[in-house]
Amino acid sequence: MDTETLAGQQAAPREAAARKVFVKTYGCQMNVYDSQRMADALAADGYVATDAPEDADLVLLNTCHIREKAAEKVYSELGRIRDMRELRARAGRETLIGVTGCVAQAEGQEILRRAPAVDLVVGPQTYHRLPEVVRKARAGEKVVETDYAIEDKFEHLPAPRTTAVRSRGVTAFLTVQEGCDKFCTFCVVPYTRGSEVSRPVAQIVAEAERLAAAGVREVTLLGQNVNAWHGEGAANGVKTRQWGLGELLFRLAEIPGIARLRYTTSHPRDMDDALIAAHRDLPALMPYLHLPIQSGSDRILKAMNRRHTAADYLRLIDRIRAARPDIAMSGDFIVGFPGESDADFEATMEIVREVGYAQAFSFKYSPRPGTPAAENALQVAEAVKDERLQRLQALLSEQQAAFAQSLVGRRIGLLIEKPGRHPGQMVGRSPWLQPVIVDEKAGGIGDIVEVRITRAPANTLFAEPV
Repeated sequence: MDTETLAGQQAAPREAAARKVFVKTYGCQMNVYDSQRMADALAADGYVATDAPEDADLVLLNTCHIREKAAEKVYSELGRIRDMRELRARAGRETLIGVTGCVAQAEGQEILRRAPAVDLVVGPQTYHRLPEVVRKARAGEKVVETDYAIEDKFEHLPAPRTTAVRSRGVTAFLTVQEGCDKFCTFCVVPYTRGSEVSRPVAQIVAEAERLAAAGVREVTLLGQNVNAWHGEGAANGVKTRQWGLGELLFRLAEIPGIARLRYTTSHPRDMDDALIAAHRDLPALMPYLHLPIQSGSDRILKAMNRRHTAADYLRLIDRIRAARPDIAMSGDFIVGFPGESDADFEATMEIVREVGYAQAFSFKYSPRPGTPAAENALQVAEAVKDERLQRLQALLSEQQAAFAQSLVGRRIGLLIEKPGRHPGQMVGRSPWLQPVIVDEKAGGIGDIVEVRITRAPANTLFAEPV
């Protein structure tokens, strides 16, 4: 996804001399989580968050490298921040500029060459060292910290602060797994996030309990391959066997206050029987699953090194739907992968028709330096990619609208998250992750209320209290 969010929270209470940090987040939900944890780490050094970059003593861009466009956005933004820093300097105000995230990991020193205004570059495995890096940068040193840490960054990052969590709302992300061992030929994640690492059960449960104590009602577990998670369990303080994600979800559902659970992003090869059973047996696990296939063509799937076929994927979908008939499917698709023929693309269209997606993300193939697919001589012309993407997105939009319309008249549980844009409105999320607008009389933030869907225009549902 190409969302951009601000990771900010209010620290208690501000002193006149407090430094301010602005964090701009590009890309996936894990970057959102990481931005929040970086802000927590910097709070210990006296930084408080601001939503205004022109007021910041430290500006951090937490970057995404999944597509070329996302990476180039960063350099454009750095130019604007450099100009802003010059204006602040005329007023005698110092501004440090930092780049973190996957572009930082992939490009390292190259960032300093292309954007000399940058003071610090920090990769995803070393965020726990960020306060130290910032101190060095304030002393005038240009710092690049992208070596993979020997220690576990999650052991060293501070726990989410209660005041910060409360300001973020009643839903929260929680990273349980990081990195990837799959080496899809189009993907930079194994090179920017490293190999698959799973956090231990006790660490995850402790963080979830802190979130619940701060009023969080819904937790989304995050990982590059979240269903590959396998953590060390414990009983009575003694380490036991490895747990899988299904077992972890049951444990988290026992935490008082946690009413809803989700997880993303999954790989079809890691969807085991226990996890499918959790969808069947665990009411707190929402009936929504993001399960990317990328292509419907076996030939292209092989070239992508996905190590499953279209038939494998369809059989898996059948098993999941047999376990949870009301589950809604989401997916990712890449069009114009090197060597993709018209027949290959039609196979993707066919699998979309067969599965029927409630939500999906689709992109033109973008060569990423250092990945095998980028060296493939059979690159598809941009005009062909554009035409295929338009056709695919039209079909996906049609399916998304049909799914939304199928909910009209249905009663659902709605978690109310925030006030709406207009007076008298509240906004929540359906079990299938759609935004739902309801009258404020339905309940307050954090309540899970029963509503009936009345309308389903594009991208938003409207409901009335039951």
